[in-house]
Amino acid sequence: MALVEMVMPKMGESIMEGTVLAWLKEEGDTIEADESVLEVATDKVDTEVPATHGGVLKEILVKEGDVVPVGAPIAKIEAEGAESVDTPAPTAEAAPAAVSAQVAEAASNGASSNGSNGVAVLDKPASDRFYSPLVMNIARQESIAMTELERVPGTGRDGRVTKKDILSYVKNRPAEIPAATQATVSAPAAPATERAPQPMPVSISGADEIIEMDRMRKMIAQRMVDSKRISPHVTSFVEADVTSIVSWRNRVKQSFKEREGEPITFTPIFMEAVVKALKDYPMMNIQVDGNNIIKKRDINVGMAVALPTGNLIVPVIHQTDQYNLVGLTKKVNDLARRARENKLTPDDLQGGTYTISNVGSFGNVMGTPILMQPQVGILALGAVVKKPAVIETPTGDAIAIRHKMFLSHSYDHRVVDGSLGGMFVRRVADYLERFDAQQTI
Repeated sequence: MALVEMVMPKMGESIMEGTVLAWLKEEGDTIEADESVLEVATDKVDTEVPATHGGVLKEILVKEGDVVPVGAPIAKIEAEGAESVDTPAPTAEAAPAAVSAQVAEAASNGASSNGSNGVAVLDKPASDRFYSPLVMNIARQESIAMTELERVPGTGRDGRVTKKDILSYVKNRPAEIPAATQATVSAPAAPATERAPQPMPVSISGADEIIEMDRMRKMIAQRMVDSKRISPHVTSFVEADVTSIVSWRNRVKQSFKEREGEPITFTPIFMEAVVKALKDYPMMNIQVDGNNIIKKRDINVGMAVALPTGNLIVPVIHQTDQYNLVGLTKKVNDLARRARENKLTPDDLQGGTYTISNVGSFGNVMGTPILMQPQVGILALGAVVKKPAVIETPTGDAIAIRHKMFLSHSYDHRVVDGSLGGMFVRRVADYLERFDAQQTI
């Protein structure tokens, strides 16, 4: 028998840590390889973690609610036929040494040591520096004002503050704010945008019900606030005539369901038009990294799905342009079903380059959606409504009943101007209006 350490697995390309929700096994339980041992929540999705070896769960190293980095040990398994493996733990002397090295590096980049414990801060505030949502979230939790954050040395690209930088600063934060920073905080000329907004007080009476947000709702709230802070949102609207699409779908939906065993909805048809428009306007398929624009090669379209709990989740169809209409229909139905059954994987929720949200499914005619960072565009699909409209005929103009819908395109005005944002949504509408109602599927 050998003692093997089970570590927190990497559950997605950008996932660096997970929160332990619940242990499904107890110490002393016999487990089999690949048997689910615990439930873990990431910033993408909740998932079960299987055992790496069969044997006896000898020791649980982390508690429920702990946030564990990827690769860190979480349990010890007494396994047969396996060599004893231990993940070396950092020594007590290693942490201060790493912090000292980081302080020294920061000092070489224009930082000076201030405060009672020698923590390094920048001589001048980095007022034009980009901060990731994670760094901003940590700063909020630790009550670090923007003026103080601007003096934290950054070891990332272009002097950015990384997660390691902010955690190191928090650990060695001076008891008193350095004088230079304090003056900046109290200076009346400081821009209002640098002051952290304070929530308005809420009045609660005895007849009110207090409902605590669940973990997903807290995450959504934080991401929406971060997105509005990061990106200046602009929304353009276009009305599209989708009469041909409605007629075609009514004609083929029964035969399609009998042949494929699942329904065909409007969503894959709309998604196909979005993909075509993204190919025509590749500068909508971009992301922002500081002062750089990252032009994405793949087109990965996310679709917002409402969950039974009332929360919202956005699974992604990777390389959406590689699917035909039948393939898109099957993929859309599969992701929507697994989202509602809480069976999505972390990979299903990452890598999106553009997002659509079908607000029409709730009877809404239009909306002003909020961007999924770091994407720069999101399209809200309004309800399809019958309307009287003027149409051109060989014998002149006539009034007819048409199926119409609004497309609401929100975009990041830092990198997408009104011309591009407006032309893109107009192109999506053009593809919808030119839909071939004679095609077979």
